[in-house]
Amino acid sequence: MSMMDKLKAILKGHEEQAGQGVDKAGDFVDEKTQGKYSGQVDTAQEKLKEQLARDREQDGPPQP
Repeated sequence: MSMMDKLKAILKGHEEQAGQGVDKAGDFVDEKTQGKYSGQVDTAQEKLKEQLARDREQDGPPQP
């Protein structure tokens, strides 16, 4: 099992919280770099959120 598969298994059903974490991490990087890389950070945030959304659609809704 690859590291990405392990991360997906951990995050399954918690995509919204993971998205919030991505936002916080991006804000932290922007703060520490004084916005120098904000374009790259924003792009990375968007791509990560898109991947989370794709994984959610692919797996279907979480089972109770």
